[in-house]
Amino acid sequence: MSSVTAEIAAIIAAGKTPPTPMTHQYLQETVKSRIMFLDGGMGTRIQAEKLSEEESRGERFKTHKLDKSLKGNNDLLNLTQPEIITNIHAEYLEAGSDMIETNTFNCTRASMEDYDCCDIVYELNVQAAKLAKAACARVTKQDMTIPRFTCGAIGPTSKTLSVSPSVEDPSYRASTFDELVEGYKEQIGGLIEGGCDIILIETIFDTMNAKAACFAFHEWFEEKELQPVPLMISVTITDNSGRNLSGQMVEAFYTSIEHAKPFSVGINCALGATVMLPFYDALHRVNETWCSIYANAGLPNAFGGYDETPEIFAANMMPYAERQNLNIVGGCCGTFPSHIAAVKKALGNTKPREPPVLEPKMRLSGLEPFEQINGNFTNIGERCNLLGSRKFKRLIENNQWDDALEIAREQVENGAQILDFNFDTDLLDGVSAMGKFMRLCVTDPLISKVPFVIDSSKWDVIEEGLKWVQGKCIVNSTSLKQGEEMFLKQAKCCKKHGAALVCMAFDEEGQSATYEDKVRISIRQYNLLKSINFNLYDVIYDVNVLTIATGLPEHNGYGLDFINAVETLHKECPEVSFSGGLSNLSFSFRGLDELREAMHSVMLNLAIPKGLNMSIVNAGMLPVYTDIPEHMRELLTQVILNESPNNDHVERILALAEDMAEKKKAAKAGGGGAVKVEEVAEWRKMAVEERITHALVKGIDKHIIEDCTEVHEGGVKPLNIIEGPLMNGMNVVGDLFGSGKMFLPQVIKSARVMKKAVGYLTPFMEEEKKAAVLAAGGDPDKPTYAGTVLLATVKGDVHDIGKNIVGVVLGCNNYQVIDIGVMVPCQKILDTAKEHEVDVIGVSGLITPSLDEMCTSPRRWRPRASNSRSSSAARRPRSATRR
Repeated sequence: MSSVTAEIAAIIAAGKTPPTPMTHQYLQETVKSRIMFLDGGMGTRIQAEKLSEEESRGERFKTHKLDKSLKGNNDLLNLTQPEIITNIHAEYLEAGSDMIETNTFNCTRASMEDYDCCDIVYELNVQAAKLAKAACARVTKQDMTIPRFTCGAIGPTSKTLSVSPSVEDPSYRASTFDELVEGYKEQIGGLIEGGCDIILIETIFDTMNAKAACFAFHEWFEEKELQPVPLMISVTITDNSGRNLSGQMVEAFYTSIEHAKPFSVGINCALGATVMLPFYDALHRVNETWCSIYANAGLPNAFGGYDETPEIFAANMMPYAERQNLNIVGGCCGTFPSHIAAVKKALGNTKPREPPVLEPKMRLSGLEPFEQINGNFTNIGERCNLLGSRKFKRLIENNQWDDALEIAREQVENGAQILDFNFDTDLLDGVSAMGKFMRLCVTDPLISKVPFVIDSSKWDVIEEGLKWVQGKCIVNSTSLKQGEEMFLKQAKCCKKHGAALVCMAFDEEGQSATYEDKVRISIRQYNLLKSINFNLYDVIYDVNVLTIATGLPEHNGYGLDFINAVETLHKECPEVSFSGGLSNLSFSFRGLDELREAMHSVMLNLAIPKGLNMSIVNAGMLPVYTDIPEHMRELLTQVILNESPNNDHVERILALAEDMAEKKKAAKAGGGGAVKVEEVAEWRKMAVEERITHALVKGIDKHIIEDCTEVHEGGVKPLNIIEGPLMNGMNVVGDLFGSGKMFLPQVIKSARVMKKAVGYLTPFMEEEKKAAVLAAGGDPDKPTYAGTVLLATVKGDVHDIGKNIVGVVLGCNNYQVIDIGVMVPCQKILDTAKEHEVDVIGVSGLITPSLDEMCTSPRRWRPRASNSRSSSAARRPRSATRR
């Protein structure tokens, strides 16, 4: 036993908290030498105690909100049943755990508000940490060969920043980034005051929530002027596509949170160890720190329990051990102390994983990862910019958000690898517009699969954008024009959000125009960023592309100065990337798009070999260099490099521009070229039924009403359109989702297309049914739905994200959804079901605190024997469902 081990064990055995540097040192040394072990599933272990409502409340909360059940509020047990919680912690430690998690998975205001327990959140966290510390002290005192540590467990909350709970408004969110940050800071403060050695942000289903937690973690320690304790982070993969609930691939997730400098990053919960293996492999290959895994004891069975015995659980971890890719191992739902003992016995002598050393480079992410590869050029889509696109500006000012989103989609389809968004204009609230558009974009998988550039001259607009994007973004831009203090403040903000940074070549004296000023200012910025340990591979220099061929001689060298500055800085600052706004170069020739795009292509051909590796371009309009007529290429090269045999290149390009303008004017006057025929997408040439399927699978709502009209006018009844081509398309969506080839945000997008189609067809069905009802002497004004579904989160549970998503999808498919909220007692579910004569009851819960309710509620409901609704609803099986 090393001296550090003995010293730290003695401190813990005395019930004290080791100094943070000592904890860091011990953990780093130990995880290099052996696998370390976490505890198991606190929720399922507590559930095995079968505590009653009275026992959960204890004396203190005996009369607290009697209309609400507190059974299932496991975190409350830190105050009402402290001995039980401490003993459970001790059981896991005695089974071999190095680290135990505090009983605080739901201990934030966002999750506790449904229990009306917000006023005791801080106290609960402090008490939970003290109980875990007491267990560590007890067990370490008995066996001082190893120290035991407390991990302050921070769950994902019951909110999500990346998915809208509203069918009608995909930009709506139930909480904000700032609200979650404040809630997380309160929890972190309580956990640290109680003595936690480590903070663990776990079961992450939405990366944006995790980024808010990481932001809160570092901000809390900065405000207290304390060294941060080790930070562990763990994501949950929810389907066979290897993505979390908000749709992000595991590699992209790692890139999004890497800036938080965690001690470990891993996977937990959701899928059993066998299913999680390929996703864990994908994570550990890109994870340059330590890697953790704590899986469920298999997938839950029909009764919400877990079938994997300790022996099976340990055996299912052996493939990980054989790959030697383990650092930290534990268990999640369904794993008891016996599971931890078994896995430690099986894996205890396994050689630990050595983290990979990856080539340093800029790594960004949307839903998918992006790497800036040396020698490759990156297209940044520029059309979602109020300053650069009149069409986009008009759409935003007229609140035509769906059409504005189509511009973003088109850029990705045309080859943009990153998208730039700018909402700077005098007559628009840029903060509000940026926030709304980012929330819309992140719900569209085609758009959000690529990284974003948050672009503004106003820092509050940039910060708003950063608070709604779960991927790793680029911020455009900052500079030295307001001095070094502001430059560093903004760079630190980007660092805290994990964003890359565009640095413009401005200083206190203004914009750099000459080669000398571009280099001088950029090297000054480079040294300032190094002083705050900013990742220099996350820095992009924009050394000002300025307009050439204006008629003023002093402007003629701007293109060459830009290229030469990039070449010099590429050598002096080798980590940095280089970008530029190409549209500025050709501004003299606005209105002559053919000439301007050719000039941009030639500029890229000249600048890329010198080090330019990114640029804001219209990817769909940029011509291939070799397709530009040779005489034009030669002239444009001379203009950009500001040299020609007779030094007449400026005169010649001005003459060419004048000639092109005259031809354009003549063609327009004569009708030639005045009308541009829109190219018909290939899928629009399919049969109408295939077009409907394609639209649903791809989430394209632009033509869905047109296509439904075509089918309807062909003699097909509206109900048959819904049950025919529309349901056929949704069946394809279901099959793709089930096989892991589509993921949740895509499914929600498809569902919204379905809703639009159903919304269009419903009035026709209503007219048909009204006529039939009138003929039968009935009331024609009663609304007609495909069926009525009652949704509720069961008593003892406040988690409602899955329930809300189900409600969105059902609502999009013309079901009447009656959502009666969270913590709903069984009898209320039954009474409401009878009152509304529902077809289906859907009950939701987080499994661990609500298994009993999930199992018993459906069995006490007997659906009615007959139904007067439409034939399609009547044919559907009427049985209660569980999630």
